[in-house]
Amino acid sequence: MTQQPHSTQQPHSPSAGAEEKPPTWNDSGGRPGQTPGTRGYGPSSGGGLAAGGAVFAGVLMLMNGVIAILQGISALAKDDVYTRVGDYIYSINLTGWGVILICLGAVGVLTGWGILSGMSWARVCGIVLASLSAILQFMFLPYAPVWSVIMIAVDVFVIWALAVYSPGRDGARQ
Repeated sequence: MTQQPHSTQQPHSPSAGAEEKPPTWNDSGGRPGQTPGTRGYGPSSGGGLAAGGAVFAGVLMLMNGVIAILQGISALAKDDVYTRVGDYIYSINLTGWGVILICLGAVGVLTGWGILSGMSWARVCGIVLASLSAILQFMFLPYAPVWSVIMIAVDVFVIWALAVYSPGRDGARQ
């Protein structure tokens, strides 16, 4: 009988009849199937569409935070950047919106970074923050109607992606 190149049993081992256990760790020091350098978003921690959606949600949270900060700065810097489309029941002046958007953006950047780092607190915070952002974008409709509808759709996707994804207990840091 010839030995196959992928055989795990050595030809002259003393326990030739005993069954050997496969190694627990791969050559890169991680679990089998885990991409080197990943914490919780590798194939062994849920994988598939949910893991990709969670990473994409983290990127969206980070980008939305930066954009909200820039929106807030432009609302504070010059009040004629945004013009009111029509009468609306929620009337907050642009200085108030500037402060709200800067605060929401700063928390969004931190949450997006936490999601991409695989921190479990960031997932819950991301769901809450995306929900709050969707409500605030609804209230911002008179100033930027098309942009607000797009942002509400993005927030709904972020909520779905973070709610569906559930990493293993060993995948995310507390």
